[in-house]
Amino acid sequence: MATPKSWLPWAALAVVAALGGVWLARSTLAPAAAQAPQLQGGTWLPEPREVAAPALVDSRGAPFTQDSFTGHASVLFFGFTHCPDLCPTTMALLAQVRRTARTPFTVYLVSVDPERDTPEVLQAYLRGFDPEFIGLTGAPLDIKGYTRTFGAAVAKVELPGGSYTMDHSAALFLLDERGRLRAIFTPPYQVESLAADLDAAIAATRG
Repeated sequence: MATPKSWLPWAALAVVAALGGVWLARSTLAPAAAQAPQLQGGTWLPEPREVAAPALVDSRGAPFTQDSFTGHASVLFFGFTHCPDLCPTTMALLAQVRRTARTPFTVYLVSVDPERDTPEVLQAYLRGFDPEFIGLTGAPLDIKGYTRTFGAAVAKVELPGGSYTMDHSAALFLLDERGRLRAIFTPPYQVESLAADLDAAIAATRG
């Protein structure tokens, strides 16, 4: 029969084993998403941010809600079809990035000029860059509130002759498969680096 003293070494080993098991469980069960991706030109948000969309209309004329973002990664850009340089440059770049990136994602152009950007106008405009790009438009007040949700800067600028243009920021916003904001990218953009960043960021959203 074992004496009380003979139990002590085994008890000590049991405690060490238990502590080791707790440490191992914590290290192996920690979610992979806790590891922030190393981005070259973007900012990763440590916590997903809810950014509910208002009732919008897409470039195919179909109703669009927050649920429409479900099931795929999305990249949003706030711009407009009458934009002279920034928007066409960014759309052309995103078309190249989609062909370069390993991970698929959907590109959305959210119009900051809904008075002129009807679904038909958006569809004709985006078809020239990538037929799978989707335009979003809606009531001016809804669009204005949506841009504020993302912190996207937009200002209407009157032009001689009664026309106008829209000044706006050039940020890209990555949404995860639940439509939550996960990363923000700012220019200058390069095809290879942005494609690599999106691959890493999208992978992290699924970890």
